[in-house]
Amino acid sequence: MKNRSIVAVFYLVGLTFLSLGISLMILADLGAGPWDAMYVGLNNLFGLSVGTWIFIVGILLIFINALLLRERIDISAVIPVVTIGFMIDFWLLFVFANYQAPVLPIRFAMLVGGVAVIAVGIACYLQSTIARNPMDTLMMAIQTLTGKSMAVSKTMMELGVLVIAFILGGPIGLGTIFVALLIGPMIQFFYRPVTKFRERLCKESVLQ
Repeated sequence: MKNRSIVAVFYLVGLTFLSLGISLMILADLGAGPWDAMYVGLNNLFGLSVGTWIFIVGILLIFINALLLRERIDISAVIPVVTIGFMIDFWLLFVFANYQAPVLPIRFAMLVGGVAVIAVGIACYLQSTIARNPMDTLMMAIQTLTGKSMAVSKTMMELGVLVIAFILGGPIGLGTIFVALLIGPMIQFFYRPVTKFRERLCKESVLQ
């Protein structure tokens, strides 16, 4: 029971870090990842908060994934959608509500820091199988339908979303390239120490 609680904490901490990293990248205003650029583009065009668009798109993806995979609707996928949407609005609308764009070197540091925080968040989030993010399920649906590898399927998905973000006028720039090139290696870099830390905590909880 304690181990489940520890894993749940890693899951929530991961989503919190993920939302903070995304928020830092958006505030740096040097370009965001394809999905985040799309959300910002929707926010700029139609109003509503970035977090609200994460929720709306996430709910749509849950239904689309069920249709593509011909499976029952994954209700648990609402958990990461609601959590990330709420947390990003918390960071952008409350914590950084009076944020003023600083000089370029600080914005660049925010960009790099944001990517690193996202990687730590994903490394923590991957410690659990509590609820799968709808974007991850969409990648699996593309893989199932096309027969391509996971890497190719993810690339196809990201490029498709990038096109949509561009059409919507989302912030595509240096940050977009950073996410594309660095997020994978950085997740791999943080995943092992985070996993070891989680395993040590779980082992200690058993011994108590």
